[in-house]
Amino acid sequence: MATTIELYYGGQAQKATSGKLFSSISPATGREVATIQCASPDDVDAAIKSAEKAFLPWAATPPIQRSRILLKAVQELRERNDEFAETETLDTGKPLSETQYVDVPYGADVLEYYANLVGSGGLNGETTQLRNDAWVYTKKEPLGVCAGIGAWNYPLQIALWKAAPCLAAGNTMVYKPSEVTPLHGPKLAKLLTSAGLPPGVFNVINGPGEIGAYLTKHPSIAKVSFTGQVSTGRKVAASAAEGMKYVTMELGGKSPFIVCPDADLENAVDGAMMANFYSSGQVCTNGTRVFVPKQMKSAFEETLLRKVENVRLGKLEDQTTNFGPLVSEVHHKKVLSYIKHGIETDRAKLLYGGLEKPADIPSAYKYGYWIKPTVFTDCTDSMKITQEEIFGPVLCILPYDDVEEAIARANTTPLGLAAGVFTKDINAAHKIVARLQAGITWINTWGESPAEMSVGGWKMSGVGVENGRRGIEAWIRNKSTLVDMGGKVATVFTKQT
Repeated sequence: MATTIELYYGGQAQKATSGKLFSSISPATGREVATIQCASPDDVDAAIKSAEKAFLPWAATPPIQRSRILLKAVQELRERNDEFAETETLDTGKPLSETQYVDVPYGADVLEYYANLVGSGGLNGETTQLRNDAWVYTKKEPLGVCAGIGAWNYPLQIALWKAAPCLAAGNTMVYKPSEVTPLHGPKLAKLLTSAGLPPGVFNVINGPGEIGAYLTKHPSIAKVSFTGQVSTGRKVAASAAEGMKYVTMELGGKSPFIVCPDADLENAVDGAMMANFYSSGQVCTNGTRVFVPKQMKSAFEETLLRKVENVRLGKLEDQTTNFGPLVSEVHHKKVLSYIKHGIETDRAKLLYGGLEKPADIPSAYKYGYWIKPTVFTDCTDSMKITQEEIFGPVLCILPYDDVEEAIARANTTPLGLAAGVFTKDINAAHKIVARLQAGITWINTWGESPAEMSVGGWKMSGVGVENGRRGIEAWIRNKSTLVDMGGKVATVFTKQT
C-alpha cells in the first residue's frame, strides 16, 4: 500500500481539508509510490497563519542562536544523507550515484553556508560618520512570511536554496514543492523541527499550480521565490508585482557552450556531455547549444560518439549507473516531441539516440520514462530544437567559422541563464565570457554551483540571485537611520531679520 503524505505546518503533520489526493509516480517504473494529500485554500491560510505567528519571535532570535539550530539540522541531514538520497531517487528517478554525492550534500552545504554566514556577522549593518556630530547606521531586517515554490529537477537542493537564506535571515516560509516530486517536503520539515526550529517557521503545503498561485497572491506573503519555466515565472512575477512583493525568479535557459579552435578536444567533449546528459539533461543551466569550429566538427563528433557509450542506464541503486529516466510521463512525451520535431521538421542530422526506447534497461523499468541521450549535428540557429528549452538529454552541435561569429550567435536568444567557453587561452576565455549575455558562466568546466557562488539569470531567465553572499540580500530589507547629535535642528523657517 502506498504511503500517504500529509501537509506540515505549526511544527507537525496536518491533514488536508480538500478531500483531494494525487499520486507520486516513480519515474523509473511508472508505478505509484505515494499518495499525496492536496491542500485547500483554507489549508494554505492555516499554514500562513502559523508562519505569521512564528515570525516575530524567530526574527527576534539572535542570529547566532538561529545559526546553531540550522547547523544542528545540517549535522542531522549529513548523518541521514543516504536516507534522503533514496527519497530523492525514488521521487526524481535520478541514480543514487547522483543523489548521494550531489543533491543531498550540496543542499546541506547551502544550509551550512548561511548558518555560518549569519552566525559570524553576515547580517551586520554599516556605520557612516557624516560629521563630528552626525552619523548614519543601517540595519538588515527580515521581510516576514515568504513563499517558496520548488522545482522537480533538484527537489531537496532547491528547497534548501530557498529555505536556508530565508530562515537564516529571520524570515518564516510556506514552501510548496512541485507536485511531480513532493516526497522531500514534509521530510525536510520534520528534520528542521527535530533540530529545534520553532513551530511555524518552516511549513509545507502540497498541491497543483492553482494552490501555488493562491499562496503567491496571498496578501500576507512578503516575498516569493520561484524556480521553474519562464512562462510560469512571468505569471508569478506579475502576480507578485500587484502586491509589491519581493521576488526571486530562477527560470529557464538555452545556454551556449562555445568550443574554441584551440580547446582540448577530450576536455571539451567531457564538458559538453556533462552540460547535456547529467541528470538526464534536466538541468536549467545546461549548455544545449554546442558551438564547434567547422574544422573541428568531425573530430568532435567522433570523440563524442566514442564517449557517449559511457552513458550507463541501469538499476538506480547501482553506483555505476549514471543516467536515469525523465521525471514524468508528461515530460517524457514533451522531450520526445522535440526530438521528433528535430528529425522530421528541423531536419537536423541525428548523430545518436532518437525516439526509440533504450533496449538495455532492466525489465522492472519497462513502464518507466526512459529515453536515449540524443545528439543532433549540423544544426542552425533557426531550428526549434536550438531555440526552445527542451529540458532533456538533447545536445545540438552548431558549426561556426570564427569565434566572433560564435559569440554573436550565442547571444541571439531572449534567455540568459548560463554560458561557457572551452579554450587553452585563459586570456581569451575571460574576454569571451565577458561578452556572453548570461548570469552564470564557466571556463573549461560546466555545471558546478557551490554554495559560495551567487547564481541568477539575465534577460528572461530570471530576477535576482541565489546562494553566495549576495543571496542573503534577497531575504532582507535595509533600514537606514541618520542620527544628529548637534542638539539643534537646522531649519530654513527662521524669523527674517
